[in-house]
Amino acid sequence: MVRSPSEVSPREASQNVAPAADWCSRTLHASGEIVPAIEDIIASLDAVGFSSKEAFGVRLALEEALVNAIKHGHKGDPSKEVHLRYHLTTECLVAEIEDQGPGFKPQEVPDPFAPENLERPCGRGLLLMRNYMTWVRFNSVGNCVTMCRLRRGA
Repeated sequence: MVRSPSEVSPREASQNVAPAADWCSRTLHASGEIVPAIEDIIASLDAVGFSSKEAFGVRLALEEALVNAIKHGHKGDPSKEVHLRYHLTTECLVAEIEDQGPGFKPQEVPDPFAPENLERPCGRGLLLMRNYMTWVRFNSVGNCVTMCRLRRGA
């Protein structure tokens, strides 16, 4: 039985997409390391045929996830590590960002479209991640996000 990506758990995605040896990983400690890490991934997206529009969305989603990990998960503590793992094929990118923070409950983040939240910054990053990626999942603790972007036409 073939399942859509939204029916596959993050753990299954990481197991079914590729063996661990086929995953790239990077450890980040500070916000200054975010752009170089993302640039490497974006260059790889281009090389396997993702469009510039798809790469733009992936860039935003990854930036939001990494900034959230460093800013909220670690409170800017450079002694803590953010683990970025990703696997890329001509069909999809699966990325996992895990921090050493206490986590959070994504379902409790206020709706940025609610009238009382329109001028509050919270929730916008999650909104971008969910809109630009094919699917987004969080672990039960809330300190690890796994995202997938399927390439159009793949």
